[in-house]
Amino acid sequence: MSNSETSPDEGFEREAGQIETGRFAPGWATMWLLAKLLRRLVQNGRLTICDPFGETWHFGPGGEPAVSVRLTDRGLPAQLLANPSLALGEAYMDGTLRIEAGSLRDLLSVCTSDMDAIDASPGVRLVRWLDAFMARKLHHNPISRSHANVAHHYDISTELYDLFLDANRQYSCAYFPTGNETLDEAQALKKKHIAAKLLLRPGMEVLDIGSGWGGLAMEFAQQHGARVTGLSLSTEQIAAARDSAAQSGLSGQVAFEKRDYREELGQYDRVVSVGMFEHVGRSGFDAFFTTLQRVLKPDGVALVHAIGTMAPKGGSDPWIRKYIFPGGYLPTLSETIAAAERSGMWVTDVEVLRLHYAETLRQWSERFAAERETARMLYDERFCRMWEFYLTVCEMAFRNGRLMVFQIQLAKRRDAVPLTRDYIAKVEAGESA
Repeated sequence: MSNSETSPDEGFEREAGQIETGRFAPGWATMWLLAKLLRRLVQNGRLTICDPFGETWHFGPGGEPAVSVRLTDRGLPAQLLANPSLALGEAYMDGTLRIEAGSLRDLLSVCTSDMDAIDASPGVRLVRWLDAFMARKLHHNPISRSHANVAHHYDISTELYDLFLDANRQYSCAYFPTGNETLDEAQALKKKHIAAKLLLRPGMEVLDIGSGWGGLAMEFAQQHGARVTGLSLSTEQIAAARDSAAQSGLSGQVAFEKRDYREELGQYDRVVSVGMFEHVGRSGFDAFFTTLQRVLKPDGVALVHAIGTMAPKGGSDPWIRKYIFPGGYLPTLSETIAAAERSGMWVTDVEVLRLHYAETLRQWSERFAAERETARMLYDERFCRMWEFYLTVCEMAFRNGRLMVFQIQLAKRRDAVPLTRDYIAKVEAGESA
């Protein structure tokens, strides 16, 4: 049963103060259907909604988190039913959904407490069916489109990213062995963890696909004596990475190129890709792993670190796709490994990091909130709301949903790495493999 102050089967008081029969009131039917969905969905805490027609609804067993929101657009209930993710994100950005008590994090925590109920809703099922029908168009990323997709997200001001990233500008999942690390500590441990899996030695040639602002490449050069080529399609990132390398005196060991990975012609001892595979798209899986196989030397080792989903099929979220990562596709581990094996490489190690990205995003959100006014001066209020929603909804997708991060180690030869994975901890501790 709904815990609304007026039963969905009764009349209700409109904003104008008139009492109408609920079932005939304009917009009432969609609000009633939304209430039915929310009754199943809200399993923790307390959600209060003041709808556009003057009605107040209560959902959930009570306790914390407790959040109260007001819907000001009469078309919003129908939009939330038809495409929940897109409508919720846009309503928060546009201010047609106002949080009057609690926080955005509280709201998204409550609304993602039962992902099965969300997945079973007719709107979500219809959106996923349409996405599957248009999958090739949505997630097909030839080189020209990849340039545009990267520019959409990464060729905005580096000043924005400096507001919430760690000092080394690591824009990917950090590594929290205990869960108590600071963001900077966890990002440093992530780089160390990846380096251990790559078994780096001085003088090795390393290719970093999707090198971002260059922090990982410079770590490999400075701490392990490697020579690194970083690839990015972002003009902003390449400029910042080259500047950082020059300031660190590493320009002779690292080179950053604006080049698509498919255009790479070199040969490398090691290949690493962190947080880039999500931009490849399902139709590009074979090209990606074929490229890794082609550029890797016979005794080489590669590592792919990416966001994935434990759902039956990969995909993308409608709001994230529209506003944050156009062309993005979050793969399943099974389809990723299948593509890697089709390239002829050995899968030599797999690790799944579950809540590590949730903690990373929480700390990013807190840092962004502390610098929100600076972000508003760089852009505007709507952009800040978009970025807040992005960081918070992604945290909840990792905390309550089906997202995780996987690291897949690959090699051409089955004996390219030690027989057991004990060496990873030993190398991280400073011992020989």
